Amino acid sequence: MTQSEQEVTMLLGFKTELKLNNRQHTMLAQHCGVARHAWNWGLWLTKNILEYNKSHPDEKLNFPTAIDLHKLLVTLVKSENLWYYECSKSTPQQALMTLRQAWKRCFNKTAGVPRFKKKGRRDSFTLEGTVKILGNNKIQVPVIGILKTYERLPQVLTKSCTISRQADRWFISFRFDVEQQESCQTSIVGVDLGIKALATLSTGEVMVGAKSYKKYAAKLSRMQWLTRHKTMGSRNWKKAQLKIARLHIKIANIRKNTLHQLTTLLAKNHGTVVIEDLNVSGMMANHKLAASIADMGFFEFRRQLTYKCKLYGSKLVVVDRWFPSSKTCVRFVQSKP
Repeated sequence: MTQSEQEVTMLLGFKTELKLNNRQHTMLAQHCGVARHAWNWGLWLTKNILEYNKSHPDEKLNFPTAIDLHKLLVTLVKSENLWYYECSKSTPQQALMTLRQAWKRCFNKTAGVPRFKKKGRRDSFTLEGTVKILGNNKIQVPVIGILKTYERLPQVLTKSCTISRQADRWFISFRFDVEQQESCQTSIVGVDLGIKALATLSTGEVMVGAKSYKKYAAKLSRMQWLTRHKTMGSRNWKKAQLKIARLHIKIANIRKNTLHQLTTLLAKNHGTVVIEDLNVSGMMANHKLAASIADMGFFEFRRQLTYKCKLYGSKLVVVDRWFPSSKTCVRFVQSKP
């Protein structure tokens, strides 16, 4: 790819729900189990190496790379656990690569120490190799075969995909190159985020947030309260936990949909979008406002707006957090007839 092509293309992610049968449900669960087992084994090994180096400073062992971990996994783990061979070989390999990246972030002090994974919590795995999109709603992946989707798939080329589970629903995601568009818009708009209203624009428009958590907080609290006497691990307990997980997904989807609509509107219809550099982590420290701030999704708003401005050819300007943007927008709205 030439330098001119790199300047006009960007990586875009696509995620959609899978339409599965019982056999495919079982195979996806097996792949999640292999990825989780490889992660936990690699984390156990690397933690032991770090503890050994701490207690023996004169005889330190080299911290293994992702390739070293995979070689040890093939030699020590795969030979004793034959069920590894029922799944794609890239699944444990990708899990160990993700673990090595997690340790790298930990050493750079940009994230905490990696944790052991539990069954049923954020289950996911990555496949590499022959990933082909067949028609409008079919995708072929290694070992598992052809998977159907509810949504039309983009007709693109991809080499890897990630399959994840949320409650009892399975999703597939992959990345592909897309050409950046050139914007013909010249207008400039300032955006001030808030708790009562999601966004107040410098044009005088006020965008109301979804406030999905506030809307379903009472229902969620009651569902959690009703599980207090259920035996953990029982069938009724699992049914109740599944209902709670579905409600959490519904709350998150409503919030994401509102943010997608607003960020797309701003990036497509304005040449320059100006936002404030908010200290979201510091704002979340206020326990009285933390739930309302999280319900609005300030961080997700900026993340979406960043890549959409790049995609649609508009410019994103982030001003200093001490700039009086709220007062400026309020004065403009009050003075507008």
